[in-house]
Amino acid sequence: MKKCRVIKSVLQWLNHYLIFFLLVAFVITCCTMLFVSTLRDSLGITLTDANISLAAKATFWNVALLSLIFTIIDAIRRKLTVERPIKNITDAAEKIMQGDFSVRVKKQSKFGTDEHFNRVIDCFNNMAEELGSVETLRTDFIANVSHEMKTPLAVMQNYASLLQTPELSEEDRMAYAKGVSDGSRRMSEMMTNILKLNRLENQQIYPQTTEFDLSEQVCACLLQYENVWEQAEIDIETDIQEGVRVRADAELLSLVWNNLFSNAFKFTEPGGCVSISVCATEHHAIVEIRDTGCGMTPEVGAHIFEKFYQGDNSHSAQGNGLGLALVKRVIDIMQGEISVESTLGAGSVFTVKIRRT
Repeated sequence: MKKCRVIKSVLQWLNHYLIFFLLVAFVITCCTMLFVSTLRDSLGITLTDANISLAAKATFWNVALLSLIFTIIDAIRRKLTVERPIKNITDAAEKIMQGDFSVRVKKQSKFGTDEHFNRVIDCFNNMAEELGSVETLRTDFIANVSHEMKTPLAVMQNYASLLQTPELSEEDRMAYAKGVSDGSRRMSEMMTNILKLNRLENQQIYPQTTEFDLSEQVCACLLQYENVWEQAEIDIETDIQEGVRVRADAELLSLVWNNLFSNAFKFTEPGGCVSISVCATEHHAIVEIRDTGCGMTPEVGAHIFEKFYQGDNSHSAQGNGLGLALVKRVIDIMQGEISVESTLGAGSVFTVKIRRT
C-alpha cells in the first residue's frame, strides 16, 4: 500500500514537471523565434547550422532547468497552501468520526493561503461545536430522564396494579385511571422541558433576534391563563406600559413569561392576587410578576433556578423542577437579569430586565 502511494506521488510529480516543461518550452520557443527573426531582419545576420544547433541545445537545457525550478516551487506552494490545510481538515474529520467532538482546526495564515480554506475551517469548527453540543444534549437527556422517570413510573405501576384488583368500584377505577393519566402527562411534560433546557444549555448557534412589542407579548401570554385565574377566582392587576419594544428572540422569551405565570397561579391560593407590570428605561425593559402565594424561605430561594429543585413539595405533582432553570438559561442567553424577592406566607416577586437593543 505504501509502495503504491510512493509510485503515485512520483507519477504525479512527473506529470507536473512535464506540464511545466511543455509550457515553458512553448513560451521560450515563441519568444526566441520572435527575437531571432527580428534580429535577423534588422541587422541582416545570416544564421548557420552550427549557430542554430548551439542555440537549440542551450534553449533545451534552459527550459529543462526552468521547468524543474517551477515544479519545485509549485510543489512547495501546494504543500503549504493546499495539502497542509486539507490534511488538517481530514485529520480532524477522522477524529470526529471516532467520537471526539472537541477537535478544532486552526485557521491558516492569510499570507499565501486561499481565504476560502479559512471559510471552510470556520464552517467545520462550527459544525464540530454543534455536534459536540448535540452529543452532550443526548448524554444529559438520558441521564436526567433515567433519574427523574423513576418516581412517575413507580406511581403509574402502583395505579396499574390497583386497576387489576377484582371487584373494583367504578369510583376507584376512575381515580386510579386518572392517576395513570396524570403520571404519563407529567412524564411527557418533563421530557419536553428536559429537551428544551439541554438544548439551551449546550447549543451554541441561536436564531437571529428580531424587534417586537414586549408589552403585547406579555399580555398575550397572560391571556392564555384566563381560565386558570377565573376558576381559582384570582384577581389580576396590571400596569403595562404600551409600546415597550425590545430586540430579542420572541419564542425564547415566551417560555419565560409562560413559566413565571404558571408558577404564580400554581402557588397562589384561590381568592389571591397576581400583579403584572411592564415598563421601560433608556436601556432596559423591566417585567415584574408579583403573587400573594405561599412564598419561600431564603434557603429555598437560593436554589430555585437549579434543575429539578422543588422547594414546595406540596406542588411537586404539578411540576418537575425545570421551569425556573429554563427561565434562568433563557435570560442568560439574552444577557438579561432575573431576581426574586419572597417572604414565606406572603408571596413572591420575580423581576426580569431585558436589554432593549
